[in-house]
Amino acid sequence: MGIENIALGFQIAFEPFNLFVAVVGLSLGIIIGVLPGLGGANGVAILLPLTFRMPPNSAIILLTSLYWGALFGGAITSVLFNIPGEPWSVATTFDGYPMARKGQGGAALTGAFTSSFVGAFFSTVLITLFAPLLADVALKFGPPEIFSIQFLTFSAFVGLGGGNPLKSLVSILLGFILAAVGLDIVTGQLRMTFGIAELMTGFDFIVAVIGLFGIGEILLSVEEGLSFKGVGTGMNLRVVLDTWKVLPRYWRTFIRGCFIGFWMGFKPGGATPASFMSYSFAKRFSKNPEKFGKGELEGVVAPETAAHAAGVAAMLPMITLGIPGSPTAAVMLGGLIIWGLQPGPMLFVEKPDFVWGLIASMYTGNIIGVLMVLAFVPFFAAILRIPFAILTPLIVVVCAIGSYAVHNNMIDVWYMLIFGVLGYVFKKLDYPLAPLVLALVLGDLAENALRQSLIMSQGSLTIFATRPIAGIITAVALFFFVLPVLTPWWRRLRGRPSRGGVTTHD
Repeated sequence: MGIENIALGFQIAFEPFNLFVAVVGLSLGIIIGVLPGLGGANGVAILLPLTFRMPPNSAIILLTSLYWGALFGGAITSVLFNIPGEPWSVATTFDGYPMARKGQGGAALTGAFTSSFVGAFFSTVLITLFAPLLADVALKFGPPEIFSIQFLTFSAFVGLGGGNPLKSLVSILLGFILAAVGLDIVTGQLRMTFGIAELMTGFDFIVAVIGLFGIGEILLSVEEGLSFKGVGTGMNLRVVLDTWKVLPRYWRTFIRGCFIGFWMGFKPGGATPASFMSYSFAKRFSKNPEKFGKGELEGVVAPETAAHAAGVAAMLPMITLGIPGSPTAAVMLGGLIIWGLQPGPMLFVEKPDFVWGLIASMYTGNIIGVLMVLAFVPFFAAILRIPFAILTPLIVVVCAIGSYAVHNNMIDVWYMLIFGVLGYVFKKLDYPLAPLVLALVLGDLAENALRQSLIMSQGSLTIFATRPIAGIITAVALFFFVLPVLTPWWRRLRGRPSRGGVTTHD
């Protein structure tokens, strides 16, 4: 990296037309992020044909700006309505929505948007400094390493997630069962379809999330006769400044979320597990873990920082290796090929203006994006002033449209309602939804990585111990998995000497 290269990039990013394109992309992305079921990948796919006649630099800035906007927008409905606009926004609902119900929607949104900016900015700086080196590290990741990371994500939720570990395990197993429904992509066999043709495609993650969180919460709210209270107070720009004064105390959470997100961003779908893992670690190391899930600002900071660090990091393997790290990056990869560009290491040599213009636009896009969404915090928070009787049917309609838009199929709306009832039952029985959702989204990826690993080792599980990177990650994952058993034993062990000490002293 040279100063000349990054200077060239900013020269391209600051061109008036490219700045205009960035604002347009961000605005569209925020709208897409708010609407459940669309998401950044669909938004980029819709806009892609419009970029064919644009210069490649302007085209990629438009698409990446839309992606950044979708990253920001996904937090809005998560905080205000408990409906994740994006998969990685699920963990944001755990504390963001309770904050909104307590009249702290503005503070939750400010924390989410600021954390998003911090995570994205951190990843952009690392991409700028270490792109070639990190590309070499990513090349060493095969199926065993990928499965080890998936295993670490699940075991961290069991060991660090708090609550009842057994209930978390039951939720994960149910998620794996639901993820297995449909066509086995390895053998071509049908699994758990029971002769129903519609089940051949399985359950879409977005539809499940909309039902579990959106419809499930509405059913619970209707039963309780809930109405939002206290939401008319403090909804002005001053709440942004007040929240900023509080955020520095979570500097450890920011740093931890940035590193977790950047590391997890290399692999497909990394933003979602990164947000869950960061939330689990924040809760584990918090001085007040009992406040999580009841409206704790740190519970918003942790997942948003990690998710956005991962979302930006997903662009790195696309640029350096030609391997997309996320569905959105996969759509952009198609755009690069259509524009006559070949992603990979040679792109830095053959098209430095494109690569460094893209990297510079990550800085400008995130700065413009965070200023835009923070300016509208009072507007977003004021939505909660709408009477609950009017808001509820509107939310249900948005959920139904979002579910239908995933595959343009009415069956997804019925799936949404079924998952809504399941979410309601889980909340009544005090079973955590997050592990179920995590298993549902990562089930196929984890299964494929496991099967590929066993094929490589001819059926031997020792491959997860003999490969250095996979071995270390697997050992940490196993430790987290047995942590709920070890913790009470360790406390009893520590308690004996302390009582003996007191007796001796007396």
